[in-house]
Amino acid sequence: MQDLPNLFLIGPMGAGKSTIGRLLAGELARTFYDSDHAIQARCGADIPWIFDVEGEPGFRHREIQMIDELTRLSNVVLATGGGAVLREENRKALRERGTVIYLLTTVDQQLKRTAKDRNRPLLQCVNREQVLIDMFAARDPLYRATSDITVRTDRRSPRAVVNEILRRVHRLIDPLESTETLNSKVSP
Repeated sequence: MQDLPNLFLIGPMGAGKSTIGRLLAGELARTFYDSDHAIQARCGADIPWIFDVEGEPGFRHREIQMIDELTRLSNVVLATGGGAVLREENRKALRERGTVIYLLTTVDQQLKRTAKDRNRPLLQCVNREQVLIDMFAARDPLYRATSDITVRTDRRSPRAVVNEILRRVHRLIDPLESTETLNSKVSP
């Protein structure tokens, strides 16, 4: 079986990209990166502050640079911010430098997972649900066009999601190996 490529997680906020990414990296003995955390570490400031001072365009510029840098590394699992797919440069880097997994979740699940999170500038508003609905409508086609695999995360444990990702990535990399493994389990 071939070695697995870099694995890049995309999807909306609250889909579980960071949690699942850490577990996936641990399972594969790889380095885990979260592009938002890397941006904060480099700037020495949190994302709400960057949005306040530079606006979303300033943040997106920093995000393009960070994703370009992180996708050039080897043997990594990368969790991207929910809006990373808004820029063509990011979509291209992700598609060309690894296997992209879209973690799909419902707006209801996002609302539950982000209810107390004050570190999400785009959700600091009155009608959070409508914002999430609008973001999903705009971003879902980009997530789908960028990804190699789509995996649902709602009402599933992070471990179950990681196991599904590993199965599906292995199948993508070496479809015959997956068939042979299945056949060897069925044969006496």
